Amino acid sequence: MKRVRKKSAVLLSLILSASMLAACGTSPSESGETAEPGTPEETGVKKEGFPIVDEPITMTMMSQDAGVADWSNMPVLQEAEKLTNIKFEYQLTPIDSFATKKNLVFASGDLPDVLYAADLTPAEQVTYGTQGSLIPLEPYIDGGYAPNIKKLFDENPDIRKSFTTPDGHIYALPFIDSAAVWYRSPMWYNGKMLEALGVDKLPGTTEELYEFLKRVKTEDPNGNGQADEIPLTSVKLDDLRMYFLGFWGMYDPVVYVDKQDQVFYSPMQEGYKGYLEFMNRLWEEELLDHETFSQTPEQKKAKGENNQIAVFNDYYSYFTLGGDPNDAMNNPLMTPVASEIEGSPVYGMHPGLSANGTFAITSVNEHPEATMRWIDYLYTIEGQTLFNQGPEGTLWKYTNKDTYEKEWLPVPGGGDREEYRGTITPNFGMLTPGYNTPELTNGLRTDFDDWIAKENEEKLVPIGKAPFPNAYLTNEQQDEASALLSDLNTYVTQMEAKFVTGEEPMSNWDSYVEQVKKMGGERIQEIYQEVYDTWNAAGQ
Repeated sequence: MKRVRKKSAVLLSLILSASMLAACGTSPSESGETAEPGTPEETGVKKEGFPIVDEPITMTMMSQDAGVADWSNMPVLQEAEKLTNIKFEYQLTPIDSFATKKNLVFASGDLPDVLYAADLTPAEQVTYGTQGSLIPLEPYIDGGYAPNIKKLFDENPDIRKSFTTPDGHIYALPFIDSAAVWYRSPMWYNGKMLEALGVDKLPGTTEELYEFLKRVKTEDPNGNGQADEIPLTSVKLDDLRMYFLGFWGMYDPVVYVDKQDQVFYSPMQEGYKGYLEFMNRLWEEELLDHETFSQTPEQKKAKGENNQIAVFNDYYSYFTLGGDPNDAMNNPLMTPVASEIEGSPVYGMHPGLSANGTFAITSVNEHPEATMRWIDYLYTIEGQTLFNQGPEGTLWKYTNKDTYEKEWLPVPGGGDREEYRGTITPNFGMLTPGYNTPELTNGLRTDFDDWIAKENEEKLVPIGKAPFPNAYLTNEQQDEASALLSDLNTYVTQMEAKFVTGEEPMSNWDSYVEQVKKMGGERIQEIYQEVYDTWNAAGQ
């Protein structure tokens, strides 16, 4: 089979709608053909070693841009060009407007050679892949041009099948994080209030949590003589919902699969009812902040800095309470608590890879073999060290290269290390391709980092499970599910607030469930059960 190539001119199309995109001509996917990689003799691309090509190659790269520095002058990208002999011309769009720009580019057919930090949703991968705008990557991965990615896929079969679309192709690459635990930021206790109340054992059940929150309300743990303590706060419940649902045995607020491979639509389960009843109880007794549905994150933070909040959500506790990481080690990560539901608590843990694609090669790219070799480097420790931490000698240096041990160097010119990092690498402020492994931070971890890891291992990992795999829906399934969830999400969110605040009595739970079923809740379960069963059977 001959390799299939497409030029930009072949992709010119008439835009009938800003949201619907179709490339003219017959794509490899449409014709049933899949491009095969060329041999090193045909392409001039080496399968191992550097440079990747002897004769320099220039390609175009589209990406998001945090707006910190000119990518053409970034030391990391300059170093990568020297190493590989591959140069990129950058087509950058601010992060906030990247999604719109991406749609316009696919609509017009004026494609770049590659998309970096592409944030390609599963639906976009299926759509643009089957239309032929994105090329299948698995022939190049399995054909020897991405040995590091292939090794990761072979050692972790779930990663490969989680990025294989229903037509059997891989159109985009994930960010893989072997150290990930948090799916969303967790809950924390205010350590000063724990100390003031003499709490030496954290709550282990919902009833013990309720009793603790009552003590916060009545015993003045901030010691200012005023009844201004807020036992539990939130911003529209979005920040705590997933964590709290775990108290009732649920892994996710929308769809999750249990340990028996059964898929559930969360908002119509008995566990969800238990969650609502508990939150309503807290609301009625003013243990849940009555500004939950109106306050901004900034207003919540101000309460934290004023030492008014006892339990709250944030990425790190000091983001809300103020202070520094050393003080934050006195603010324990919340242990999920058990309810009356058998098997609780559970925790919706990060699946270890991104749901969206971070890198893709388009059909106008005339050097896919070289491009795969280039991106494969980012799935090595050396490549991720360069792209995440910069070249050696700038912000860090090796103390033992064999074990990847490093130490930080002073920031050039002083200032904040993270801000400076944003000037030397594109991997800043957005999700980029690559592989995160604990070895990357050997020697660089702080006491706070080690403390966080210990809290995770003790409190979350033992009860953690990814809510749902990164499984693809077909175009038909996606269209149906999106239409149903659009209305369901609006209704469920509105009713959640009404049940919690008492505007809707819990005695109306049965009629609420019936309405959810009429709106397609059971059909959502059926669709995602089909998707999960297909994913689960893949590779068996």
